Amino acid sequence: MSQKKLRINKLAFAVIFAASITSCNKEDDVITNTNTAAVPAVYSKIYGATSVTNDGTYITIKTNGVPDHKSTYYPATNALFEAYSGTTFGGNTFVKNPNTIATQTFTFKIPVNPTVAANHAATPLGAIGVALNGVALYNQYAGPNNQPLTSEIASFDKYHGHPTGTSQYHYHVEPLYLTTVKSTKSGLMGFLLDGFPVYGPQEENGTTVVSSSLDVYHGHTHPTIDFPNGIYHYHFTADAPYLNGNGYYGTPGTVSQ
Repeated sequence: MSQKKLRINKLAFAVIFAASITSCNKEDDVITNTNTAAVPAVYSKIYGATSVTNDGTYITIKTNGVPDHKSTYYPATNALFEAYSGTTFGGNTFVKNPNTIATQTFTFKIPVNPTVAANHAATPLGAIGVALNGVALYNQYAGPNNQPLTSEIASFDKYHGHPTGTSQYHYHVEPLYLTTVKSTKSGLMGFLLDGFPVYGPQEENGTTVVSSSLDVYHGHTHPTIDFPNGIYHYHFTADAPYLNGNGYYGTPGTVSQ
């Protein structure tokens, strides 16, 4: 074969090989882009998550459900165990329940773009949302038949949470560690399953929020530091129903373990 033909064949091979590589790279880019989407910055505040992803429809938040603060409900061998006696939420004398904290495997899926629901679903017993530290948020009722929290409030630890018989730690009321240590009384506390945010018991101007100033779902709409254009949001309050009233304002996603 002549040197000229050899140079032409080598050049043709190089062109074909380069085109092949370019095609593969474009295909890889498409696959990557269809499987991921940007996670809005506000979700970075959920510091207790093991992962937060966005598929364009739902934000998926995975957590182990255990608090990052001390509690008398941790096993005595745990570094976060702390014996406790005294008073708890509402001035009640603390009475420890027989349960202990254990690791969970929560997967919360909440709408990326929450909207008001046509039919407002009631919040069930169990996890209805997630706090910034990855702990589950519960509604205003005790099990097994939507009983008032009256008999359970005394078992809330110094940070106002307690575990179930299945070792699932959770908050029904203001998560005191978040409002006094990690954030503020007016700060973002987490999200309910419908994608709408939950705030502490004060407005950003320092005004204390009470249930009578909120709607039947225990929320209202106005701008916040996280959502300057305004958004519907829930508040923790010192009076019942504490976090949620007659159901979700929006259409809830799911929670699984």
